[in-house]
Amino acid sequence: MTDAAAATPTPDASAPDATSTPAPATGIFRSLAFFNARLYFSALLLSTIGSWLQLTATSYLVYRLTGKASDLGYNVAFQFLPMLFLGTWAGSFADRYDRRTIMLCTQVLLAVQALVLGVLDLTGNVSLPIVWTLSLFLGVIGAIDNPARRGLITELVPESQLSNAMSMNTTVMTGSRVFGAALAAVLVGPLGTGWLFVLNGVSYAAMIYGIVGLRKGEMVPAVKRPAGGSPVRDVFRYVRSNRRLSSMFFVYVVVSTFAFNYSVVFPKLADVNWGSDDAFGWLMTLTGVGSVVGALVTARFPRVSLRWLVINVAVLGASNMAVAFAPSLWAAYALCLPLGFGGAAMIASGNAISQQESPPDMRGRLLALTAVAFLGSTPIGGPITGLIADYVSLEWSMAYGGVTCFACVALLAWWWR
Repeated sequence: MTDAAAATPTPDASAPDATSTPAPATGIFRSLAFFNARLYFSALLLSTIGSWLQLTATSYLVYRLTGKASDLGYNVAFQFLPMLFLGTWAGSFADRYDRRTIMLCTQVLLAVQALVLGVLDLTGNVSLPIVWTLSLFLGVIGAIDNPARRGLITELVPESQLSNAMSMNTTVMTGSRVFGAALAAVLVGPLGTGWLFVLNGVSYAAMIYGIVGLRKGEMVPAVKRPAGGSPVRDVFRYVRSNRRLSSMFFVYVVVSTFAFNYSVVFPKLADVNWGSDDAFGWLMTLTGVGSVVGALVTARFPRVSLRWLVINVAVLGASNMAVAFAPSLWAAYALCLPLGFGGAAMIASGNAISQQESPPDMRGRLLALTAVAFLGSTPIGGPITGLIADYVSLEWSMAYGGVTCFACVALLAWWWR
């Protein structure tokens, strides 16, 4: 197993707090002992609440425009297709250039996308092709933003706290769903979807402030990859040579393709089986509550094991099947808690393992490859799930993801045995 810590760069003497400030040896929130981490994650929380507000509102909008789960699947495909094609290149880009500068540019463009969608919706000029086009634009900018945003975390805390910081990132990203989806469920009636898009556009100001306000003297110096070479091929070769990483990426690709598409199914499942399409926002909220717990439990581990990742794949699989056949809306609400727990714990575990096994100059590329494996597979799984929901079986459009999870667990158990 590769020891990433052996290649850790020597911090610059001008960064006293990044190295000399003692961080708690244990504790779920230990990485928040550092000012830059506190500022960054606070800003990220506010901004991502807005992002979930928009994602939930977009699902409401598309479903109410057409009433088809397959159209929701296509919208998800447009949003995440750029990650499949640009993600690894964007990771190489984030390893080569200043991540704060990249993020400032992407955050402004993401705000523009949200405001344009909001204005078109409020003026009655929105249509399904427009939503798909703006989702594609969102995907392109998001593909560039993702590795820079997650790579910047490696500059906020020392090596010893990196695993915890990555889990805290997952906690913020998934926990914001609790507030964002709940706000969407409450506000979509009185305000409509257009104003929710506008609110998201405004929320990007928090992230911009969080980037500008970072204390440069307290940042851990980033190790930049040299110009030239074959950075994309290098990261693939490295993953193939590392058994833990190759196992983790196998899980990410298979599970995320088929078992993470409940946002495509929930609007129609809530409408047809449980009699309330408004319940979609609350289903996402309770999934978010479970996600927070799953990410925080993972954050307790000083080093995340592959066993913990696989356990949570099984939890995710069982929850997918249980929610799909839930006899009532209240039962579905309860079952969304383990659904979110298993999913977030799996995501946090994968992010932590990728950084535990990563050389310092390859972190952006490995994070980008993780995002490609997790989000880049969505353009495949999303439409498949939507088509199954519309033309085969609404329940099995979600339950088949659970079957896939258990098949993945069995295969990994056989492989490592």
